[in-house]
Amino acid sequence: MKKEKKILITGGTVFVSRYVAEYYVQKGYTVYVLNRNHGIQSNGVRLIQADRHALGDRLRPLHFDVVFDMTAYTAADVNDLLDALGDYDDYILLSSSAVYPETAGQPFTEETPTGPNSFWGKYGTDKIAAEKALIARFQDACILRPPYLYGPMNNLYREAFVFECALNNRAFYLPGDGGMELQFFHVHDLCLFMDAFLEKRPEERLFNVGNRKTVSVRDWVTLCYEIAGKTASFVHVSPDIEQRNYFSFYNYEYRLDVRKQERLLPETKPLEEGLRESFQRYLANADKVRKKPFMDYIDKNLAL
Repeated sequence: MKKEKKILITGGTVFVSRYVAEYYVQKGYTVYVLNRNHGIQSNGVRLIQADRHALGDRLRPLHFDVVFDMTAYTAADVNDLLDALGDYDDYILLSSSAVYPETAGQPFTEETPTGPNSFWGKYGTDKIAAEKALIARFQDACILRPPYLYGPMNNLYREAFVFECALNNRAFYLPGDGGMELQFFHVHDLCLFMDAFLEKRPEERLFNVGNRKTVSVRDWVTLCYEIAGKTASFVHVSPDIEQRNYFSFYNYEYRLDVRKQERLLPETKPLEEGLRESFQRYLANADKVRKKPFMDYIDKNLAL
């Protein structure tokens, strides 16, 4: 008889952690989500309503085949959860490519030394501390370092911002010549990679994860407009203007080497396919996106 897998997912109500929870519910796993119950819970999950920093003995009676830690941002986040856990077999931490200093050679490999990044600041150094805290206590843990995650349920104002501009027939205010390259990774591919890791049991425990190919800002915006049934027209914005005032990404181009990932997951979802999924989800859930005042800034400071 096949053993029923029991997993714990931190979070479970927003974007990545929610997608991961629903993915494993569909696979037939017993899925526990750990959150404070401030959002709507997905169908089929078992809620452990608590703050991860005040768990007491809530988790000790439970055995988990895998802990998917999708919401650890600091060493305290990791240590407090580890202190509260009872028995578990595997632990996968979602870290970030923000752990690599922008001064290091690119593409970043898993062997690139981590360090402060002036674009990511405390977020990056806290992620470094979270990784170190986990490895110090559980050397067999798996750590994943993605670039920009995207896909259905994304509540960040990234592709949603471009879709909104397109649907409102707005010209798009493009940083410089639009040549800055972005690297993405679809949230479904993240799940597939975690499956592959757990099935194949590689010796490596640290992975960059992402699409092999990057895409220029101009091409990414053009594709988003096309998916929305529109044709993009551009206004080029001087590099002297702070990019984050009117655009979704920092003026920071980087690339991850994902060859180790590709040994376990040779193919990733084509960007166009992933963005089409995102667009359909956006149409039904535009109110769930955390908007930023990019359009207000453009209208007040950049529009002719």
